[in-house]
Amino acid sequence: MIGSYVAVGDSFTEGVGDPGPDGAFVGWADRFAVLLADRRPEGDFTYSNLAVRGKLLDQIVADQLPRARELAPDLVSFCAGGNDIIRPGTDPDEVAERFERAVAGLTSAVGTVLVTTGFDTRGVPVLKHLRGKIATYNGHVRAIADRYGCPVLDLWSLKTVQDRRAWGNDRLHLSPEGHTRVALRAGQVLGLDIPADPDQPWPPLPPRGTFEVRRDDIHWAREYLAPWIGRRLRGESSGDRVVAKGTLSPDDIKMRIESLV
Repeated sequence: MIGSYVAVGDSFTEGVGDPGPDGAFVGWADRFAVLLADRRPEGDFTYSNLAVRGKLLDQIVADQLPRARELAPDLVSFCAGGNDIIRPGTDPDEVAERFERAVAGLTSAVGTVLVTTGFDTRGVPVLKHLRGKIATYNGHVRAIADRYGCPVLDLWSLKTVQDRRAWGNDRLHLSPEGHTRVALRAGQVLGLDIPADPDQPWPPLPPRGTFEVRRDDIHWAREYLAPWIGRRLRGESSGDRVVAKGTLSPDDIKMRIESLV
């Protein structure tokens, strides 16, 4: 029975793409925290989300892991390295070496460390040509998990998030339904009784014509791709002025989620 949980990472764990009623993001980690809290007596569960969008592995290690070790929770979810991998010229083998050092430090200070793989980007514009690098990094993550006894949230094998409805308008971050399916898969990994199947097929979509697809691609390139490239050229990060959510009440998260239904 997990009584405390700390989430560390980047935009994926912060919950970008899954806005609550107040505009602040919810995300898979917050939704997963609710699943965990529901299995404890009321008030007997603590949760902190330290993740900040745009952060690289070394930034996460320097800024978030000391706080995670200080809190010494029963469970830490550690998703990092994705922003490193998508940068030109990075070596997934070298990134994995740094990731393993971080995992070694975490496992000596907290209960369980849940690690995550990267998504299969075969259908993601811009990132699909990085599929080989991501697969290589994923292989390292799984091997590291074996060495340190870490459960693995394998996002590559979660085929239902390859549907375009699992992704937000920017095509880089999950939609609310995508985040929900990842939270459910995390529950599966830890052996929880979950309220729905993350592998449940999506309803059929009507076919889209060539004109509609092209129009959507042009809109996406103008609204999302161009600003994303611009930030990288300027050396900026989407998380430069973002503060982590910190300690959250699972009851408050549940109320925010329910208000969206």
